[in-house]
Amino acid sequence: MSVVLAVVATLVVVLLLLNLSYGGKEIQREVAHLYGADDPQFARSMGTLLGPSLLAGNRVRALCNGDEIFPAMLEAIRGARRTITFETYIYWSGEIGRAFADALAERAQAGVKVHVLLDWVGSGKMDATTIASMEQAGIEVRKYHPLRWYNLGRLNNRTHRKLLVVDGRTGFTGGVGIADQWLGNAEDPEHWRDSHFQLEGPAVAQMQAAFMDNWIETRSVVLHGDDYFPALDPVGPHMAQVFKSSSTEASESARLMYLLSIASATRSVRIGNAYFVPDRLSVETLVAAQRRGVGVEIIVPGRHSDAAVVRRASRSRWGPLLEAGVSIYEYRPTMYHTKVMIVDDVWTSVGSTNFDSRSFRLNDEANLNVLDPGFAREQAAVFEEDRARSTRITLDMWNSRPRSEKFKGGLAGLLRLQL
Repeated sequence: MSVVLAVVATLVVVLLLLNLSYGGKEIQREVAHLYGADDPQFARSMGTLLGPSLLAGNRVRALCNGDEIFPAMLEAIRGARRTITFETYIYWSGEIGRAFADALAERAQAGVKVHVLLDWVGSGKMDATTIASMEQAGIEVRKYHPLRWYNLGRLNNRTHRKLLVVDGRTGFTGGVGIADQWLGNAEDPEHWRDSHFQLEGPAVAQMQAAFMDNWIETRSVVLHGDDYFPALDPVGPHMAQVFKSSSTEASESARLMYLLSIASATRSVRIGNAYFVPDRLSVETLVAAQRRGVGVEIIVPGRHSDAAVVRRASRSRWGPLLEAGVSIYEYRPTMYHTKVMIVDDVWTSVGSTNFDSRSFRLNDEANLNVLDPGFAREQAAVFEEDRARSTRITLDMWNSRPRSEKFKGGLAGLLRLQL
């Protein structure tokens, strides 16, 4: 019996280490500042290093909070004629969950091919009867990395991607999950602040490819042809790119995108992120930007946070940033769940990626990058509206926080590789 227990204990330890460890090599040294975000070399580098090239002819529409986001997504679903592909981390039971399930089911019953990929962990609060009713309507529903004996070593690798593609022509991505917390207009602590983005044009094919990446892994079936990848003509002024990242990529695409973007800044970096827990190199890159004259501003959640440990870990990392002159703000009205970066009012990155080690190294993520001054200025204006509802944290305030907070922050910081 003792031998059996020893074997079981060894297996548990091995599985735990497999889940908590990061197997790839990471970028260790600061990315050099060689050109600006408005230099043609920047676009070439982003296209080469992250994967798909930036494509011209797209139209990106920004959607603010649930009152704008959910109606636009549901309208697109209800207008589907051929296919719907939908991948999300959070899908919980509730009012908006039912609305999406009903809209997807109606289209499936009308003959539209509907494929839904839900993260096994993120959809844990979804009623099984909802999934059953979706499947009965003809929707193909799959869970990403469910608890199975053969994938125990990958339980810590989740899909955090938030992708909806309709007829291969209209796509949506951003920070929103399918749960009632995202309803409304961020009017109180029960209704979160978030942004989502509607994409039309050639880059939609890249978004569809990001969905297919995990669908093939989960379902072992390739969805292709005109129903999923139609010819896409230019429809708007925006140069755009949809890139994906995962724990199996040695290049750490999401982390590289942030580091290269910040390293290329010459005037300003604005970051709004729900879970901002920068690693050593990220801190150094932000500090280097501030010291070469770039104005770095960061908005994070305030006391209305859904993850107290993450907030403590985040605050424990702010010292060098504040000492260098980086401006950090905490959003006051409600949970701040946006994920946006604007560099030099020309380059904007939005999507599912948080500024933390989990998004950079463990999760599967996807971001929409837009190289367009007009779009960047619009998002900068939204950022400034959020900043006006936030409290700036000074170095004196940070240094004078209670000892208990410093202690808890230090402990939380030890977990930052998993946050």
